[in-house]
Amino acid sequence: MPETAAEGSGPPAVMRFPRIIRHKKAEATIYGKTKAYPCYRLAYRVNGQRKLKTFSSYGDAVAEANRVVRDLAAGSQVAALGAAQARDALAALQRLESFRQASGRAVGLLEAVSTFCDASARLGDQHSLADAARGFLNNVASVTRKPLAEAVEEFIALRAPLAESKDGKRPQRSPVYHANVAAWLREFAAALPGHAVADLGRPQLDAYFTAPALAKLAAKSRNDRRAALKMFFAWAVKKDWLAPTHRLTESDGLSRETVETEDMDYCRPAELRALLDTAGDDLRPIIALCGLAGLRTGEALRLDFSDLWRVAGHVEVSKTKSKGRARRLVEIGPALAAWLEPCRARAGKAWPHPRAAFFAAFADLRAGLGIASRENGLRHAYATYSFARHGNENAVAAAMGNSPGMIHAHYRGLSTKAEAEKWFAVAPAPAAADLIPLAQKSAAAHA
Repeated sequence: MPETAAEGSGPPAVMRFPRIIRHKKAEATIYGKTKAYPCYRLAYRVNGQRKLKTFSSYGDAVAEANRVVRDLAAGSQVAALGAAQARDALAALQRLESFRQASGRAVGLLEAVSTFCDASARLGDQHSLADAARGFLNNVASVTRKPLAEAVEEFIALRAPLAESKDGKRPQRSPVYHANVAAWLREFAAALPGHAVADLGRPQLDAYFTAPALAKLAAKSRNDRRAALKMFFAWAVKKDWLAPTHRLTESDGLSRETVETEDMDYCRPAELRALLDTAGDDLRPIIALCGLAGLRTGEALRLDFSDLWRVAGHVEVSKTKSKGRARRLVEIGPALAAWLEPCRARAGKAWPHPRAAFFAAFADLRAGLGIASRENGLRHAYATYSFARHGNENAVAAAMGNSPGMIHAHYRGLSTKAEAEKWFAVAPAPAAADLIPLAQKSAAAHA
């Protein structure tokens, strides 16, 4: 018959087992000693699971039974814990309390265990949670917040000295490219006001490159901006303003676009003749070097007259004046030699005026002759006609400081050999000195 037991050291002289200990609706059962089980056993159910404890003393069994039924009646789940589990739970709670006192952060036992299990499941068997924490601290936690606009200005200022000419030497970086990079990065920072570098994410980059302002640009222009941002991000990582694991370069916005190859446009022999016949004494050597030697405009503007005569029959483009910073020699053909001969007595810079003055003077000359504006039209013409003339991309590439693959891809099949011969036959007319030149603007006026 169910009853509430009283505590004692042993059972009454006459007692029948099992005995049921009850409190309200909760109950536990004590089983007596038998030959098979020489101890008292306490059995009860918690959350549908049967729990069994053993005791050598009947009194201990009764005391535990009374505690269990009262806990169960009160809705407590403590009874579900074994002795070892109860010790672990108490130790864990004490550890969490020490953590609260040290950090000020209160974390419940369930939250702590759930966080650990979730993190361990993500890490698998290869890494421990402690390893993950150390990796996080090494790669992410050291990042400090830096306003994006301020970081951009520091990056620009750091690179500025490299774009300046010192002691008359060529700067390490192109001043024009430096100015472009500065403008692109400032434009990017202005599009994300109030952001820190560490705030940047792939959604912002995707949105930036799909905005109307950039969508209307050519693919190459967007690619140029992408390259500038990648340089900036790499620098920001070194400054600990951006995590090494940022993965911004994996965004769709920073994915390089395929640039469709446009039809190559270049000057024609009659246009070269008009330009050289009409140009002033300062402008003429630069035009001849670009059109008949294939020099880049920047390379021609950096030359000294001594570079034209130092190596017999060749223009020497030294590593300090070459775009690729590698020395090369370009053969001087008969037509180019004739145009350069009047300059033999001259010394100093081949173009003695500011860089911008050349472009202004050349634009005026071209417009006055009704010649279409073509970017690098003279150099493109040299490549086109040289390839058509010799059919050797390696020789053309060596002269131009470019790759054979690029020459073959862009200049193959654009002109006939007959047209090429006309281009390289554009030499000063014998009677040119007796002719009245067309009106021209002096380069000095643009200086």
